[in-house]
Amino acid sequence: MRTTPSWDPSAYGRFARERSRPLADLVAQVGADDPRLVVDLGCGHGPGTLSVAALWPQARVVGVDSAESMLESARELDTAERVEWVQADLREWDPSSLGKAPDVVVTNSTLQWVPGHLDLVDAWVGALAPGGWFALQVPGNFDAPSHRLMRETAEAHPRAGELTAALDVPPVGEPATYLRLLARLGCEVDAWETTYVHVLDPDAEDENPVLTWVSATGLRPVLDLLEDDEERAAFLEPYGAALLEAYPRTSAGVLFPFRRVFAVAHRTD
Repeated sequence: MRTTPSWDPSAYGRFARERSRPLADLVAQVGADDPRLVVDLGCGHGPGTLSVAALWPQARVVGVDSAESMLESARELDTAERVEWVQADLREWDPSSLGKAPDVVVTNSTLQWVPGHLDLVDAWVGALAPGGWFALQVPGNFDAPSHRLMRETAEAHPRAGELTAALDVPPVGEPATYLRLLARLGCEVDAWETTYVHVLDPDAEDENPVLTWVSATGLRPVLDLLEDDEERAAFLEPYGAALLEAYPRTSAGVLFPFRRVFAVAHRTD
């Protein structure tokens, strides 16, 4: 059975500017003027949630995540104790635990790890206060070379069965998928996609910056399984070489296109 990957806050913090931009673009489309309760589902190691708290300084803000390592980092970062940090699996998290209906629920780059997340959205939107907002962002790059080559390398590895199963992540929807779902729930919906062309490592300090990027995210299930140095090298060497060919260095740096899917819903009932 596929398990939730481990998370390393320091590794995830690399490329912080690039990783934070989708959340900023997402919440920019949330029209809540003075929300009283804001929830970040899949808050990770905290910077994004704290940026949301800064956007709505009068709101009570709750960050929910399943990884204790991420929450520990978030609590250390939150020196003003601005956010309530809660450990919970999003498949089991109960909105009623908040004690009141949230005005805004945000989930950023998380639902790709949550099996059956389309079914959970119904309950989260239903828990909103009247006039509340629900906003999501998920990666839409699973057919990109970074992920396609990851799967191909796994298939050629001696532990192919385990690795391919570990990389069998829950599918995410297209913008129209989330639009139809949220509209059916009685919301006004704005759904879109954006492909960011990230310029990684312009100073040429990292031999393989795309490998560094995915090692903190999509490659985590592989790294969790391959604890033996030889087995790990048998994966990382061919995969790293394939990434260097797919993402060659340019005069600007390593160009890393990254497609993301967004949806913002306003509950109007």
